Amino acid sequence: MLQTRKTTRPPKAALPAVPFPTSASVKAAQSLSGPVRKPSGKQAAKAGTAAALPAPLPPFVSRDAALQALWQQWQPGVARDAGRAADAMPPPIDLLRYAPASKPFSSGKGKAHDKALVSELAQDLDRLQNVFYADRRFKLLVILQGMDAAGKDGTLRGVFSQMTPLGVRTVGWKAPTETEKARDYLWRIHLQAPASGEIVVFNRSHYEDVLVPVVNRWITPEQQAQRYAQINDFERMLSETGTVVVKFMLHISKEEQRQRLQERLDDPTKHWKFDEGDLQVRAQWDDYQQAYARLLAATHTPWAPWTIVPADSKTHRNLMIATLLREVLHNLGLQYPPGAPALDKIKVK
Repeated sequence: MLQTRKTTRPPKAALPAVPFPTSASVKAAQSLSGPVRKPSGKQAAKAGTAAALPAPLPPFVSRDAALQALWQQWQPGVARDAGRAADAMPPPIDLLRYAPASKPFSSGKGKAHDKALVSELAQDLDRLQNVFYADRRFKLLVILQGMDAAGKDGTLRGVFSQMTPLGVRTVGWKAPTETEKARDYLWRIHLQAPASGEIVVFNRSHYEDVLVPVVNRWITPEQQAQRYAQINDFERMLSETGTVVVKFMLHISKEEQRQRLQERLDDPTKHWKFDEGDLQVRAQWDDYQQAYARLLAATHTPWAPWTIVPADSKTHRNLMIATLLREVLHNLGLQYPPGAPALDKIKVK
């Protein structure tokens, strides 16, 4: 039985707003120097409390200088404040510089140890997501983009599986329906953007609209440049209204893709994953690699930067993504909303 005196409950105090990244704020934060933060087990258990988390930073800047330097090595150059279609198109990046078999985030202690680290990171992300949902100042959009069999489904299982379904949602993008085709190509994307306190993971994304039509020459180079500008502006708007946009390009080799597609054919329980269209897309491998090289250069912005994830190793792929997502969430300075003083006097009997 709940007994309490009649009280007037004060309005809930709002947590302070945190500015979202612009070119100026990111540039300023890059000069930040601070101690390397390696939370202890006790600190991790208290994730979300003001004492255990750093002051808010732009989401994509690490307090750990070594991690920041490593992270930048796997980004497609310097983020550019791009927008207008009339702006000069940047040259495509050289994807050959990013070896799909690399393991830059590996502990160096073997696969079993790296798997254990992924499990620990998944639990950290679960704790942080709990505070993220309660905080409600932010929204998080995670984009997983990559060739067929690059490991988008595996990333969902390995990185996000420990999170409570409350406040986490996955969207798997397919070819647009007739209803969706009747509208602009970003209409359906915006409908699935995260709400306050929500984490949404895109399995594929709006970047399919600057891949498939480009490779198949359904749009002109001018329309391609226009779409890059539209996507940059769309993501800027999301960022400036409280959405943290984290983009991962899962980068696998052609040989690794061959092996994974063959595994699907050799195992009857995986036939449902295989589509004959996958072979047609594989035949266009070089064209898709060039399309990725162009979009990565054109849409790597301060408010929504790309990270190229070497993904031939499934364990390393999960380790790298989980490490960086934890860093992004830590940077938000998440905290539970302040309690109502009147509730301190309530006793449950």
